[in-house]
Amino acid sequence: MEDIINPALRAVTIYLILLLLTRIMGRKMISQMTFFDFVIGILIGSVAANSAIGPYNIKLASGITVLIVLTALVLLIGLIHIKSFRFRKLVNSEPVVVIGKGQIIDKNMQKERFSIEELTALLREKNIFNIADVEFAVFENNGKLSVLPKSHKQPIKPADMNIPTPYQGLTKDIVINGTIMKENLDDAGLTKAWLMDRLKVYGIHMLEDVFYAGVDSSQTLYVSRKNSNKQETDGKYGIE
Repeated sequence: MEDIINPALRAVTIYLILLLLTRIMGRKMISQMTFFDFVIGILIGSVAANSAIGPYNIKLASGITVLIVLTALVLLIGLIHIKSFRFRKLVNSEPVVVIGKGQIIDKNMQKERFSIEELTALLREKNIFNIADVEFAVFENNGKLSVLPKSHKQPIKPADMNIPTPYQGLTKDIVINGTIMKENLDDAGLTKAWLMDRLKVYGIHMLEDVFYAGVDSSQTLYVSRKNSNKQETDGKYGIE
């Protein structure tokens, strides 16, 4: 029984510690924007795994100490990273232009050990299937490709045709799983009475029947009911 309880307790402890430390390190660490973030992420994962399920001669406290030290290192490096341009250049490689003015820069491709097949694959992810449509392509530090299509291949925007457009802000979540998000509702300048009146338009009289409701800057309400697909049944091959 002890062989089951001890590993379970170690795993739960490491999981909670990782949640706390990841919260402290911030979103940038999760996104792995730089090579340093990537390396630290692998290192933290390895230490956490060894602490949770590794040999029991490795004390749990030792693993937690290493995780805390790594977190402190991330915070310190992040602070220096903000303050020092030279340090940023030392730690991070600079973005590399692989297509410039419509021409593939093979010297930069070779420098990054970046094949033409990999380039075309990343371009397809951007819905570009012809290299001739690209004016500039930049290989970023996070391994992603930023692309500027040639001017005649860019989609037409309202501004290109001098068409005025109304302001469109973010949609605010005001009901989630039957619960009103009061802070968002107040921020939108709306009231519960307004919300209930609008829900009646959708034939909804109780908040418990709302799975999600959101409102945009023009006060247009989007509503999704709970169990809105009752007519659909689970069949042998999925929803029928």
